[in-house]
Formats: sequence, C-alpha cells, structure tokens
Amino acid sequence: MSMLHKFHGGVHPPTHKEQSTRTAIATLPIPAKLVIPFHQHVGNIAKPLVQVGDYVLKGQLIGMPEDGISSAIHASTSGTISEIGMQVVAHASGLPDLCATLLPDGKDEWIPKTGMDFRSAAAADVRQVLRLAGVVGLGGAVFPSDLKLRAGKHKVKTLVLNGAECEPYITCDDMLMRERADEIIKGAEIMRWALEAEQVLVGIEDNKPQAIAAMEQAALASTDDIKVVAVPTLYPGGGAKQLIRVLTGIEVAAGVRSTEKGVQCFNVATAQAIYRAVQFGEPLVSRIVTITGNVREPQNLEVLIGTTVQDVVDYAGSLPDTDGYIMGGPMMGLPLPGATVSIVKAANCIIASSPKIFPAPPPAMPCIRCTRCAEVCPAELQPQDLYWFAKSKEFGKAQEFSLFDCIECGACSYVCPSHIPLVQYYRFAKSEIWSRESEKNSADAARDRFEFREYRIEREKQEKAEKLAAKEKAAAEAKLAAAKLAEAQAATSVTPPPMTEAQAKIQAAIEQAKLQAAAVKPKNTEQLTPQQLAEIAEIEARRAHIHELASTDTEPPNGHDKNQ
Repeated sequence: MSMLHKFHGGVHPPTHKEQSTRTAIATLPIPAKLVIPFHQHVGNIAKPLVQVGDYVLKGQLIGMPEDGISSAIHASTSGTISEIGMQVVAHASGLPDLCATLLPDGKDEWIPKTGMDFRSAAAADVRQVLRLAGVVGLGGAVFPSDLKLRAGKHKVKTLVLNGAECEPYITCDDMLMRERADEIIKGAEIMRWALEAEQVLVGIEDNKPQAIAAMEQAALASTDDIKVVAVPTLYPGGGAKQLIRVLTGIEVAAGVRSTEKGVQCFNVATAQAIYRAVQFGEPLVSRIVTITGNVREPQNLEVLIGTTVQDVVDYAGSLPDTDGYIMGGPMMGLPLPGATVSIVKAANCIIASSPKIFPAPPPAMPCIRCTRCAEVCPAELQPQDLYWFAKSKEFGKAQEFSLFDCIECGACSYVCPSHIPLVQYYRFAKSEIWSRESEKNSADAARDRFEFREYRIEREKQEKAEKLAAKEKAAAEAKLAAAKLAEAQAATSVTPPPMTEAQAKIQAAIEQAKLQAAAVKPKNTEQLTPQQLAEIAEIEARRAHIHELASTDTEPPNGHDKNQ
C-alpha cells in the first residue's frame, strides 16, 4: 500500500451518488437532431470542413484542428449537415458559437476504422492519431491530450490517473471504472509508453469500492507497473494538484506545471478514449454522462456529442418542478442557458435542479472574519481578504493575495456562515482583471501601431529629403563638371588653318554660282507697265540691300571665311 499524504483544507458535502449508480450504463437512442459545436476544447476553434447539404458518416472529420493548441471535431453519427451557423452553446457567457447541425439518417454508419500497434509506432504518430481523433481531457479541462503526451524537457516519472470523482452527484467515472476497467488500464499503458513514465498510480476515492475492485483486477492483468490506490473521500480531492499531493507527496506550487515535478495527470475517461482511438481508430464522438437531480430515473448514459440536453432529460424523465439545469456538479458546475444547448466533450453530468433540491440561498450577511473559509481552502489562500478586495474592486491587491491560485472549488462558500457567495466575487475579479488586461493589450498594440506609423512617415520624409539632396548635389556636380570642361576646351582652342586647295576650288564654285544666278534674266518682264517696272525696281533694290547686309554680317574676322 502506497503511503498517502494530505492536502490543506477540504469539506465533506453530501455525495448524492447512490441514485445514479443503481443501473448499468445505458445508450441513449440517436436523437432527431445533433448540434455539434466546433469549439469543444482549450485553444483555437476547429476549422469547418463541411458545407450545408453534405452527407457524412459517423466519425467523419468535420472540423480540422487549427494551429498549435486545438483538437478535431467529428460527426457523431451518419446523416446530412442541414446548417452551419451560430447557436447558443454550453458556456457561462450564454453567447452563441459556430456549430454544425446534423440530421441523422438512423443508420449510424461508421467511416472505415483502422487501429494501430502503438508499441511498434513512433510516439509522434500516436499523438497525431489522438489529435485527429479529437481526444481531450474528459474530466472537465478539455485540454488536447496529444499535447499532454508530448515529451518535454522534464522527465515524467509518474503517470497519475484521476478516478477520484469527488464532486457530489457525478458518477460517470465510477460507472466507467466498474464496467470498462480493462479499457482504462490499456489506455494507461499507451500513455505510460508515450511519456516513458516509470509507474502509473490510479487514485480512486474510497467511497467507490466496486470501481476500486474492478480497476485492481484489470491492473493485475497488465505487464506495466500500475497501482490502484484508494484515497480518502474529501472534496476537492479530485483536483489534479490535490490528488498528486495525496498520492505522491509532491506539492505543485502556483504557476508550476506538474510535469516540472515529474508527474502528469489524466482523467480515467480520457484514458479509455485514448485506448479506443489508438486501438480501433475511433474518434471521440460520444461520452458517458450522468443525468441526475430532479428526474424520475437518475442514471448514466452514453450520449452522442451534439445531443441536446432536452433529449437527455426527456429520456431520464424530467419532473414538473424542474427550474433549470447544471452541467457538472453543484460545487463547480455551470448553470446552462437552457435545455436546447447540446452535450459537449466537457459535459460529464447534467443535474436537473428544482427548489426542493437546491433551495434559494439565504440572504448574504456581513463577513464576521471567522476564518472558516481559510481553514477549508485547498490552495491555502485567504478567501476573506480576497472577498474584500474583489468587493471594493481593488484588483491589484487581490492579485497580490494570489487570486489566480483559486481553483473555484466552492469550499469557502460552502462553509461560510454568512452565506456569502465568495466564488462569485472571485470570478468577478478575475473577469475584470482579464478584461482590463485585454484592453491594456489592445491599447498597447494600438499605440505601437501609431508609433510605428509615425516613425514610418518620418522615415519616408527623411528618405525623400535625402534623395532630393542627392539629386541636387549630382546636378550641381554635373554643372560644375560641364563648366570645367568648357574652360578646358577654350584654353586649348587654336586659330583655324588656311584653306586647302580643294576648299578653295569649292569656294570659287560657290561664287561662280552666285554670279550666274545674278545674270539670269527674269521671264515675263517685257511689255510691263511703268507701275510694275517701279515695283520690280523696288524689289531688286531691297534684294541688293539684303545681299549687301548679308555679305557684311557673314564676313569673318581676320579675313577668314566662316565656311572654311
């Protein structure tokens, strides 16, 4: 028997688990409509691969993982895509998200499935199979499992399987361990191989004796070092850090990943999904969901992803005084915006609430500083101080008191004698800090863009000025060079030499042509009137005058002809 350790705080709320564990896991019939969100995991939304009117098979990839942190989305059964658009999903904001509406044909026809022998494959190939199979953490965190199986710079010595299931009402993991323990253990073998871990510890709360027995028997058939450990029933003992502390004694501090301490933790349902994906090539298209609370037949159902909450509740028999639905447990669960939202990969439990089961809380009274909240806080915080800082909107002080170390387990609110909804104040403070940081980041980015634009404009002006100055300098240099060249040519010029014999003959021919032209008698000059003779005389006088002027202007100095 492994030595167990303790974590700080914890409470013992009524479990209410026996109602939904009386019958075996049943399969919910295929509904008339499935609404499958493309964002069911931590990270980037999957990129749609289908269009309206497409016929798809069960397990067909309809959403491709986008970028680093993401996971695939698949058709939960065979049928036709009737719509792709924004619809309200299971989220605290109540806002819509991108979804594909699938109308099943009732055939439930699978795509061709091919498994693999992981021991003869590369670890990277196994991780790629899980990425494209859409396997994420089914304990509620929905972090892509392929990324958690990536070998980092820290050696993982211990793999922890979380079967504690500490929160009231939830029993899906309990029933899964009872009925499919062998598949969980085989999934653990795949994970241990991928991480090269030395041992596997399966932590199960001691109020689940049947699950413990089934898991121990399955572990005995394994050749790996797998130990099933019964841990004390204490909420929130199912938190990853708390379970690691109990099983190994390792304290995972705030801001530190468990892998840095040599430990990695997975939910038991995730292990079973990993086994189905690797061994049979089955993507994650369904999960076990506890339906309990104000229903006639509380039970666990295997439900197709995308089934509406209304279909699940109708199968279990909703009672008339139901006033709402909670996804998860009563301590950390999410109130749903309505029964029309669909079951997603994170939906481990649906609780139909009523005034009888969850009566209205008494009015909050002033804090009496009793410190009971600090006594039960598993993160060893000062909840009463965080409450005052959140209420007065002193968010900086709240951060100084490690607000973001709070896991929102609700233990402080559960024991508060003044009935103060402490967790609501912490969530408010966190959301305000995130909002302000987002606004600050946006403002910083806008300022950076403005400053870069101003810098770019100034740089362009400077470049233009430099180009203009360079152009003017080049023009001045060219002008100066031309002037210098002219001076050099003037300084080296000489008097033209006398005409050669050939040039003299050419000049004589020109003069002879001029004389011949002058001796030519004009035609049509006979029988002219005195007026016409006067006009011709005047023209000849002007012509002679022009020739005289021309010979005077063209005579070069020094007695040289300009045509030489």
